[in-house]
Amino acid sequence: SPFEVGKDDRRLGLAVTRVVETGLPLIYLNRVGGQDELVFDGASFVLNANRTLAHQLPDWDETIRLTEWTRGPSGWTCAPGAITRQDDDPADVYHAMLVGLRDYVNRNRFPGVVLGLSGGIDSALSAAVAVDALGADRVWCVMMPSPFTSQDSLDDAAQCAAMLGCRLDTVRIEPAMTAFDAMLGPLFDGRARDIAEENIQSRIRGLTLMGLSNKFGPMLLTTGNKSEMSVGYATIYGDMAGGYSVLKDLYKTTVFRVCEWRNANRPRLGLGPDGPVMPVRVITKPPTAELRDNQTDQDSLPPYDLLDRILFGLVEQERSASDLIAEGLDAATVARIERLLYIAEYKRRQAPPGVKIGRRNFGRDRRYPISNAFRTA
Repeated sequence: SPFEVGKDDRRLGLAVTRVVETGLPLIYLNRVGGQDELVFDGASFVLNANRTLAHQLPDWDETIRLTEWTRGPSGWTCAPGAITRQDDDPADVYHAMLVGLRDYVNRNRFPGVVLGLSGGIDSALSAAVAVDALGADRVWCVMMPSPFTSQDSLDDAAQCAAMLGCRLDTVRIEPAMTAFDAMLGPLFDGRARDIAEENIQSRIRGLTLMGLSNKFGPMLLTTGNKSEMSVGYATIYGDMAGGYSVLKDLYKTTVFRVCEWRNANRPRLGLGPDGPVMPVRVITKPPTAELRDNQTDQDSLPPYDLLDRILFGLVEQERSASDLIAEGLDAATVARIERLLYIAEYKRRQAPPGVKIGRRNFGRDRRYPISNAFRTA
């Protein structure tokens, strides 16, 4: 039974229903570990025929438990044992990412991971999960500044790597940007700079990281989140390039919440340091791709709390735009986000695998055609 947020109560409810139907005790056994996009959280338990919980094993830890049974006039009964408290949200989300990445890297025999550390929140969380999953000595961070990269981003990336204790190198991409300007200048002549030049920057970074991955062997870890991938706010063959994504099923608002939790807590399975793992400014500053001067995500997207509310309704709950509009959400905004969600499907088909967290991850849980007549615009 693979992990997803809020599944503990549903599992127990199903087990209670079976016990009531049969009048028999029930032993629920679940595996622990990651397998591609799925991650299994264990959390096995024993229910007696009277619906009392006799044993609850921990989540995320492999455990062996001896149970003792007696047979009486009304059948078999399990003697009471330890009831282990399960992780609350967002600790369970963090452990899901940790276990999923750890087993994907180790079972595919990668020596470690390499990732771009930009000074932003997504790459900071991805690096923290990687260090907790694999150890700091198996995580290689690379800062790739451009002329649009702020000093704050440079400082935040350096401080984040220092707090995590992992390697950080800097590869400046301006020479490659200049080369591409010269190569494409005759063809681009007469046209204003736009998203094409911005995407080239992202692809230069992806090419750089893939070069390091090919030369030295670590798997390239991508850092995009579900909010961005939902609306296509990612560059195909650029920041989407890589082998695995731990944030693939995390909306941006969840990313903020998980970062705050990790800065205040060390996961019990984690190999990383105690205490904060990223500067507070990484969490509090306005998110930006820094592909042009004074850029922020909200230049082209609604605030993330509103965006994620719309996306949660459209994706996780599979509701219609008219349902969300009836709840008071702005009709034009909902229609725009729905359109972006539809037209970005082709990008998501080419995204790397990543840990399933919610009920409708992109891929196995949400099969949607790229070519369709569902759109009105």
